[in-house]
Amino acid sequence: MTLRLAVLLTNDDTSAFAAQFPNDGQKVVQLLRPLRPAWHFEVVPVKDGVLPSSAKAFDGYVITGSPASVNDDRLPWVGPLMDFIRAVDAARQPLIGLCFGHQAVARALGGQVVRNAAGWGLGTAATHWQGDRPWMEPVRSLTTLMAAHNEQVSRMPEGAECLGGSDFCPIGSMQIGQHIWTTQYHPEMPLVFMQALLGYLADKLDAATLERAHASLAQAADVPLFGRWMVQFIEHARNTRP
Repeated sequence: MTLRLAVLLTNDDTSAFAAQFPNDGQKVVQLLRPLRPAWHFEVVPVKDGVLPSSAKAFDGYVITGSPASVNDDRLPWVGPLMDFIRAVDAARQPLIGLCFGHQAVARALGGQVVRNAAGWGLGTAATHWQGDRPWMEPVRSLTTLMAAHNEQVSRMPEGAECLGGSDFCPIGSMQIGQHIWTTQYHPEMPLVFMQALLGYLADKLDAATLERAHASLAQAADVPLFGRWMVQFIEHARNTRP
């Protein structure tokens, strides 16, 4: 199966720190392309006001993370992205949301995203899966990925199912129908980036948060596994379309 996948870039960070690394769209492509070399990947700069021409312009979509808030309607690209998510949902096109993407899907389809009173999720974080799905091969009951968020989904859209989470982030992953899957976390984010990010944030966050984040990095992230789940989800979603 040869598919055209659009990676919707929502990270609008233009800092010198961000410029040292591939953008989040490129990170996603670097994760998935080795697993499906025949697929065509295109990074679409949503944060610059660019969107695909229609929900059916591509065979599937991944929405990246972003330091922006899905609740910030002052950003001119957030509203159009919400409209596009609703169009993708109506067309039953495969869609994966990562971090900001997870939250954007929730808000676009009627859920709620709030600031987490417990503070930042930063470093690595666990997701305890409540059950397996056909595309979750190999099966795991627990995965670890990089985390960088201080907002999270507090209420899912109607019809959404929580697939897993943790005490810190109860709605860590959700599924809508057979075509949308989201995670609060970052399968595309390598350890070297998180280490650099913690250095960059050293004078911006409290010492306790940073100490917990550094300590958490002793737990390796399940990057290859999650990449496999992502491509298998896209294929399963395509194969089960009505």
